[in-house]
Amino acid sequence: MNLKKLFDTQKVLRDRINYNEPDRFDKLILALLVEIGECANEWRGFKFWSKNQEPANYCEMCRVTTVEHKCNNPLLEEYVDGLHFVLELGIEKGLSDYKYAVFICDCVNKQFIYLHRVATDLFAQDRLDYTLHHYRNLIQLYLGLGEMLGFTWEQIEQAYFEKNVVNHQRQEEGY
Repeated sequence: MNLKKLFDTQKVLRDRINYNEPDRFDKLILALLVEIGECANEWRGFKFWSKNQEPANYCEMCRVTTVEHKCNNPLLEEYVDGLHFVLELGIEKGLSDYKYAVFICDCVNKQFIYLHRVATDLFAQDRLDYTLHHYRNLIQLYLGLGEMLGFTWEQIEQAYFEKNVVNHQRQEEGY
């Protein structure tokens, strides 16, 4: 797992977007919460009222249902969208040079819930010692979520870099 490469890549996009308004941090937290929710929605495992609780990890065009399939994987795409904001928050708080482990709860439902909790805790704290603690929890839970969803680090990295290209194209097009 090479987080430095991802943090460095995210810094380039961050500099290109160049949004430095006072509400930046608040918007990053809200964007992350939205992406966590979108990822949970694609995972579907919490939808006890639905007969379809299988993750949306298949390509709509090919109808292949393996995590390894290279076309379109909505679950991986949503996970990577959230990863962009997790990295961005680390850069925002100057915490991109640390080594991070993976933390896994006993079930995916709890992993999503704790991610929401830690993101809102990070929002509520402004002292560096608390920020480091909450950010460390956030990134370790997020990395653990990827593992729990069945993604390898290679798949996550590849999807991240592919989405990063899309994000740069969007900047060129005035997205």
